[in-house]
Amino acid sequence: MKTKNIPEAHQDAFKTGFAEGFLKAQALTQKTNDSLRRTRLILFVLLLFGIYGLLKNPFLSVRFRTTTGLDSAVDPVQMKNVTFEHVKGVEEAKQELQEVVEFLKNPQKFTILGGKLPKGILLVGPPGTGKTLLARAVAGEADVPFYYASGSEFDEMFVGVGASRIRNLFREAKANAPCVIFIDELDSVGGKRIESPMHPYSRQTINQLLAEMDGFKPNEGVIIIGATNFPEALDNALIRPGRFDMQVTVPRPDVKGRTEILKWYLNKIKFDQSVDPEIIARGTVGFSGAELENLVNQAALKAAVDGKEMVTMKELEFSKDKILMGPERRSVEIDNKNKTITAYHESGHAIIAYYTKDAMPINKATIMPRGPTLGHVSLLPENDRWNETRAQLLAQMDVSMGGRVAEELIFGTDHITTGASSDFDNATKIAKRMVTKFGMSEKLGVMTYSDTGKLSPETQSAIEQEIRILLRDSYERAKHILKTHAKEHKNLAEALLTYETLDAKEIQIVLEGKKLEWKLN
Repeated sequence: MKTKNIPEAHQDAFKTGFAEGFLKAQALTQKTNDSLRRTRLILFVLLLFGIYGLLKNPFLSVRFRTTTGLDSAVDPVQMKNVTFEHVKGVEEAKQELQEVVEFLKNPQKFTILGGKLPKGILLVGPPGTGKTLLARAVAGEADVPFYYASGSEFDEMFVGVGASRIRNLFREAKANAPCVIFIDELDSVGGKRIESPMHPYSRQTINQLLAEMDGFKPNEGVIIIGATNFPEALDNALIRPGRFDMQVTVPRPDVKGRTEILKWYLNKIKFDQSVDPEIIARGTVGFSGAELENLVNQAALKAAVDGKEMVTMKELEFSKDKILMGPERRSVEIDNKNKTITAYHESGHAIIAYYTKDAMPINKATIMPRGPTLGHVSLLPENDRWNETRAQLLAQMDVSMGGRVAEELIFGTDHITTGASSDFDNATKIAKRMVTKFGMSEKLGVMTYSDTGKLSPETQSAIEQEIRILLRDSYERAKHILKTHAKEHKNLAEALLTYETLDAKEIQIVLEGKKLEWKLN
């Protein structure tokens, strides 16, 4: 203060400012020293880890397991509890994979004869058919480590990450041979190599996969199984002989396979012994194994909500209809007029199906709104149809026409509704395929017309004329049947108005002229 010649009036303020500055400077110095000590400690710990890693393996650089995911796919799983017994409905695929299991169990058997097993096996099929379960079963049957990786795990925007993960995966697998590497959704990593500004380094990943598959010997004991829903999207270099050179198709199960799958999942819940899985299987054409599992689960939930002790056919049918057509809309208030029209409309479909020789058997008729429809008639094929005859196609058209014909006969042409639009759409598609794809038109002959836009106006006109003739004849056949069985038609419509839903047995009783009083009890 003396040096600066500070006036006496300002001396107190100067003292206070000097003291505060001095204390803050001391605190900052202490903080800096603490930070330096922590940094030195961290560096010292890392140095110790590095020395330890070099002592353990001097030929490799020090490797730390970080959270970047580089080593996320290198931990194998033992699949002792999964065998081919757990896989239902894909018998052909299981038979093809049996030789892979034999190789993993006894590789010398193949080596002695000079045989080589494919390095890679590609499982191709729609979603939910059991591709992943099949791969797990191969590892479980052979009792070898199972390495699982999804194709999306290798798809990264950072340079070299995907390729590094593949190197890690194969290095670990070779060290634990014999084993199975399973890459799910293979098209994510093995798609056709193109220049993409979004993924400029995607080529590095697939190139690394190709190099790794060429980098081990055929009988080294590492089996690679890939699964995809889109085999056409895979790079040609990936599916050439020497890489994924064995392709196994895993299709949707047929009626026998669906029955086995339903039995398998039914055994995991409490169900009534009167349940017939084959009936449900016949009515679920095109369902995958995953969808059938969902069906059984939905039935179990329905039974639980209704307070039942076990699942019956009623719950299974309910869940099937819910999956196929959507949930019931009991809250929808439909007036008596529209309800009556719906009852006669659906009865028209049922009458045509019942009295047409080549139509599929009836499973159920209902006027309960479900999804976008006010009612429906479900048909139950006796077996899966791999081919259809001309008579069967015409029968499908006739059944589709039954709803509109019934409205016309009962209520008159001025009171027909829009409810038959989807029926006409279905009938038109069948007629068009008969004329343009199946060669079932006498006038146009046994010739396919795939691209109608490139045909001459005369040919297009002839195709349209043939389609109209098929639809008109179908409409007339449906009208003749409903006129012939007008009494049965009326009885069935009244039964639907009373009971809302009728199964195949109840429909038969009504059409035979008998009563259904017992149904109300």
